Amino acid sequence: MKNLFYLPIAAMMISAAVSCNSGTSSQSSTDAAIDSNEKELKAKDSTELSEDAKFAVAAANGGMLEVELGKLAKNKAIAPKAIAFANMMVTDHTKANTELKALAGTKFITLPAILDSKKQKDYDDMSKMKREEFDKTYIDYMVKDHKEDIELFKKEAQEGKDAELKAFAAKHVPILEHHLQMAQQAVDAVKK
Repeated sequence: MKNLFYLPIAAMMISAAVSCNSGTSSQSSTDAAIDSNEKELKAKDSTELSEDAKFAVAAANGGMLEVELGKLAKNKAIAPKAIAFANMMVTDHTKANTELKALAGTKFITLPAILDSKKQKDYDDMSKMKREEFDKTYIDYMVKDHKEDIELFKKEAQEGKDAELKAFAAKHVPILEHHLQMAQQAVDAVKK
């Protein structure tokens, strides 16, 4: 019976220790994922897959941002083309994120749980914008971001060592190119 009394106290102490420890960490979720992957690959003597793991982390981080900005745009955007584009981002990138998460799980690759600090800042900056200025900034960001994503995915599709991650990247290049084309078409619709 005494043990039942101490159990909640022990749980509170563990919870407090974890909370204190997580609050002082300056390492981002993305950095933690990269570090975890490096350790895992080294332990498995698979360090040649290090670049594949870095691709997966970058793709996950970018995919999360696409979804979060898409959700934000669905509420903030005014132009119908920006809203339609945001809907496409949420749908397509949620699907890709789910696929990547499942694939990474089979490879024991740790993906970030939250946006890295740069992407979080980009999101925060856009969330503070007035609706009147949001559309143009969002669509311009999507054009720039998708150009970078296409390069990242093409590089993995061509140079990756892991066959399944290469195939994932190759499969998504045309989708990202379609997104870029749609974002470029939306630029004229959101100009002020």
